[in-house]
Amino acid sequence: MASGEEHPGLLVIDMQEAVLAGCTDVPGVIERINGLLGRARRLGAPIVFIQHQDAEDPELTAGSPGWRLVPGLDRREGDPVVAKEYRDSFAGTELGAVLAVTGVRRLVLTGAQSQYCVQTTALSALHHGYDVSLVGDAHTTSPATLPGGNLPAETIVQLVNSCFGTLSHPGRSTEIVAAADVAL
Repeated sequence: MASGEEHPGLLVIDMQEAVLAGCTDVPGVIERINGLLGRARRLGAPIVFIQHQDAEDPELTAGSPGWRLVPGLDRREGDPVVAKEYRDSFAGTELGAVLAVTGVRRLVLTGAQSQYCVQTTALSALHHGYDVSLVGDAHTTSPATLPGGNLPAETIVQLVNSCFGTLSHPGRSTEIVAAADVAL
């Protein structure tokens, strides 16, 4: 790889049964993530799946039905899976070590929940020295209940895209990109 050339890797965050309950556009998000997975495999780009677990939450206890990756997601034997316990996929996990051996310099982020684990991981990736491409149409969330009423999931996805799309970080690049336009 030439000096200055980016080396992207695809991160699929928390695409699990319990996490996706009540989320918007789940079939579409799965379809777009699967398209990215296929392209990443063809081009030899590293892929890492993140799987949230919480021993105190019966729906997210490791091995429970809700903890499992959603059916239809194209995870294959040999695709690395990093277990996490916090919103930040780097916090207390082996993600940094897994990425270090791949030479990845830019992370392409997809998954669930937009304003929680996806956004937190995107911000943490910048602090860990990665450029970040947030796939604007390949992350999802559920509606939020606020004191003044509910905030629709679609609005939350748009808000996360808007906030991240205007973010700058010293020495790092960020972008919001549609799945069809992702460079892997």
